[in-house]
Amino acid sequence: MVPPLAVDIDGTLTRPDDSIDPRVFDALRGWDAPVVIATGKSFPYPVGLCEFIGIPINVVAENGGATYVESAETVVYDGDPESAEAVGAEYVAAGHELGWGSVDLTNRWRETELAVSREQPLDPLVDIATDHGMVVVDTGYAYHVKAPDVDKGRGLKTAAAAFDAGPGAFSAVGDSENDAELFELVDRSIAVANADETAMATADEVTEAAFADGFLEALDLLRASA
Repeated sequence: MVPPLAVDIDGTLTRPDDSIDPRVFDALRGWDAPVVIATGKSFPYPVGLCEFIGIPINVVAENGGATYVESAETVVYDGDPESAEAVGAEYVAAGHELGWGSVDLTNRWRETELAVSREQPLDPLVDIATDHGMVVVDTGYAYHVKAPDVDKGRGLKTAAAAFDAGPGAFSAVGDSENDAELFELVDRSIAVANADETAMATADEVTEAAFADGFLEALDLLRASA
C-alpha cells in the first residue's frame, strides 16, 4: 500500500519554465492514498490545481498559513497577516517595491503572509521583518514574509489529523527550504534533483532527475518500497 503523500508545486510538479508538467495529473489522480498539495502559493492556487486534476481538495497553502481538508470542511488559518502587511508597507515606504507590478496577483488572495519578488533587495526586507517578529523564507520563487512558527510541517499536522493520522504516516516530495520542516516530520522525504541545499540536506534521499521528472521518479521509489 502506498503512503499518503504531501507534495510541493513549484519546482516539483513543474518543468524548468515553471509550467505544470501534464504528466503529473494522472500520476496524482492515480495515487492510491490521500494526497495533500503543500505549497507557498496562496490558497486558490492549490485548490484550483486539485479541482483540475480531479482529486479531493486537500491543501496546505501559504507555507502552512492556510490548511484545508475536503472531508473536514474547515479552513484552518495560522500566521500573523497584520504583521506581514506592516512589513510590506514599511518596505514600500523605504523606497522598495514588492515587485509584482501594478496588479499584484501574487498577493491578491494571500491571507496569512506576504510574498516579495526575488528581484527586490533582500537585506532590508529581512531587517524590517525581524523588527516585526517575522521571518523571510526564500523558496527560490519568492521571498515569503511569515510568522516564525508557521510552516508546511505545521500545516501537515493539521491536515493529517483530519485523516486520523499523524504526519509520520506521510511521505513528502519537494525542492525548497520551505519544505524542510515538512521533511523532518514525515516518514520518508524525497527532494528532487533541482532542490536547494537546505531541502537536499533535510531529505532522506534525492532523485536523479529534476523538476517533474524527479517527482515521477520519487513516486516510483515510493511504490517500489510499498
